[in-house]
Amino acid sequence: MSGLFSPGWAGSAAEEATDDLAFLQALLDAEAALTRAQAAVGLAPREAASAVTRAASDAARFDARGLALRAREGGNPVIPLVADLTAAVPADAAPYVHRGATSQDILDTALMLVAARTLDPLLSDLSRTERALARLASRHRDTVLPGRTLTQHAVPTTFGLKAAGWRSLVLDARDRVAEVRVALPVQLGGAAGTLAAFQAYGGGEAGVRGEGRAGGPGALVAAFARELALVEPLLPWHTLRTPVADLASALAFTAGALGKAAVDVATLSRTEIGEVSEGSGGSSSAMPHKANPVRATLITAAARRAPALAATLLGSLAAEDERPAGAWHAEWEPLRDLLRLAGGAARDAAEMTEGLRVHPEIMRGHLGLTGGLIVSERLVAAFAPLLGRARAKRLLSEAARRTRAEGRTLAEVLGEVLAEESGPEGAALTGLAALCDPVGLSELTDPTRYTGSAGTLTDRALERR
Repeated sequence: MSGLFSPGWAGSAAEEATDDLAFLQALLDAEAALTRAQAAVGLAPREAASAVTRAASDAARFDARGLALRAREGGNPVIPLVADLTAAVPADAAPYVHRGATSQDILDTALMLVAARTLDPLLSDLSRTERALARLASRHRDTVLPGRTLTQHAVPTTFGLKAAGWRSLVLDARDRVAEVRVALPVQLGGAAGTLAAFQAYGGGEAGVRGEGRAGGPGALVAAFARELALVEPLLPWHTLRTPVADLASALAFTAGALGKAAVDVATLSRTEIGEVSEGSGGSSSAMPHKANPVRATLITAAARRAPALAATLLGSLAAEDERPAGAWHAEWEPLRDLLRLAGGAARDAAEMTEGLRVHPEIMRGHLGLTGGLIVSERLVAAFAPLLGRARAKRLLSEAARRTRAEGRTLAEVLGEVLAEESGPEGAALTGLAALCDPVGLSELTDPTRYTGSAGTLTDRALERR
């Protein structure tokens, strides 16, 4: 697969870890590990385990396309792969290939292996991203810009707080992915999740419970998990799909968390805003002047696709019987796509945040676009004790109307409105005359003086490791 229409993950570690050859190698690794585990607990000769491991060491020796076509006969690629692997080992080792297992044991285990091999670089990229955002938050702790709600200027905020918020989401994603990563289990249950075949091959019932002789199936599952550095599950999970559901949720959350930062970067990069820009913007096929926020665009695309893929995987929780028809099969492609999307988005997020350029002077200029109206909330709070909340809101609404209509600053208009409010006899309410002072009004309407606890919140957010 060339990735022609997938620039978000093309060339990423996630692509390499999830391509067909990688999946085929994971299937082979699972088969080899199973034989080694059986040898470790006395259920297979060590020579057989060595022979199977050698035969399974290089996925390139097997015909992936041929396996895909032959998979139509049994519904999954493990069946033809077992035949080919069996043919590739000496005759005395052949009986121990896939012995006691079912196709889903191997494919589910391979999925967990592929997930582990994808999540490790993904976690590394999330760490890069959070470090870059921590630097931005610290550097711009007090860099003021307009806060925006429903697309309009609301009240001032700081870029440091915005970056700290992005970082908080990235850390939430990191924690979820890390928790899933350390819990990825092997799958081993046999035909219907009872481990019956392994008893038949000499394990004994006590071994199912993890008791008795070392060669029991209970010991086998633990040995299988150790061989692959995955977790030993409490039960076979053929139709208990918690591992896949947790993985899907963590990946979709990661894509969405990174998407929040990406859509903000894309918005703030607009020509008419220009408060931030990507370090190396992308080009246009038609317009030489453009420097598009390409990393933000690719991350946003991943964030929009991920929820539907996760929904498919969560829908597969409803898996009938001891092994299902269709529910398990429905997981393979969306899980691979989710791994690729989240892995690619993490790669792009690291690049986007490490190269992000911030333009404080443009942010400062935008604070004045409304002539001081961006701090009207503060003025209501200042005037309400003197005039009453309703009267203060009426006064400021009139001042805001005149500010917009006359193209003047709020401080200029407010001085006149307050003077009128005091009355011709000068019978101003206590404290109101002081507010009419031009210097006081200028300070009161200065957006940089109304950022609330933004700095403190940023500091608190940066304490999280």
